[in-house]
Amino acid sequence: MPTPPLVSLRSAGRRVGGRWVWRGLDLAVPPGARLAVRGASGAGKTLLLRALAGLDALDEGDLLAGGGPVASLPAHRAAVAHVAQRPALFDGTVRDNLRAPFAFAAHAGEAYDEARAAALLAHLGRGADLLDQSVDGLSGGEAATVGLARALLTDPTVLLLDEPTAGLDPDRTEAVEAAIDAFLAAAPTRAAVWTSHDAAQLARVTDRSIDL
Repeated sequence: MPTPPLVSLRSAGRRVGGRWVWRGLDLAVPPGARLAVRGASGAGKTLLLRALAGLDALDEGDLLAGGGPVASLPAHRAAVAHVAQRPALFDGTVRDNLRAPFAFAAHAGEAYDEARAAALLAHLGRGADLLDQSVDGLSGGEAATVGLARALLTDPTVLLLDEPTAGLDPDRTEAVEAAIDAFLAAAPTRAAVWTSHDAAQLARVTDRSIDL
């Protein structure tokens, strides 16, 4: 029997302001996939990632997990992690923000690992001193790195990466790509869906694409 996709959309549509952004969309993310979502600005790439994560309701069609209906949205969002270009961070330190997901029921039985967090930040090109910084003083690139690190620490099955290196210099971009690649390689059934305005990057980090 074929392995079901980790997450998929069936005959899906999203409408904004009375206009269909996309409609009749079928998309499956199988284990091990590294998928690029391409399209011009306004094509609905971010809307697609948010729909896959279960963050926004579809206007028509179905969101599926493992080939069937999503049984629990909190559990789905824990397994299918949306990494926003501008992540939502709450007041406090970077450590507070990295620790926060482990207080949710979807991560019951899991614990925040400070040593792993510091090692992950190092892999992403940041020092462990970032943990003590207030999020109020972070640059856009640092905030994006914190959002990515927070997602990786929770070990999702699918990463939905919305311009994860936007605004980063080449060295930091390379560090982020390497960290994501290592995360995926550690469990070959994990999958990633990327958006990026950098076609060369998508060619490096993905092996198939969908055009909106």
